[in-house]
Amino acid sequence: MEVNIHEAKTHLSRLLERAAMGEEIVIAKAGHPVAKLVAIKAARPCFKLGSAKGEFTVPDDFDNPLPKEVEDLFWQ
Repeated sequence: MEVNIHEAKTHLSRLLERAAMGEEIVIAKAGHPVAKLVAIKAARPCFKLGSAKGEFTVPDDFDNPLPKEVEDLFWQ
């Protein structure tokens, strides 16, 4: 969709909703495209290694084999 600057200013909220739904809105000045209004993809959260330090402890037997009765639950 292409709109002129005046229409973009007048209907910005409506155009933002359309862009959020995936539509590309081209804003033109005197019939020449000058900008494109598009949705921003959600950024992945940034995790910092070690940020949970002290919140839990890993038991010493963490990597020991599971008891036979628990292991059998995975093979049913």
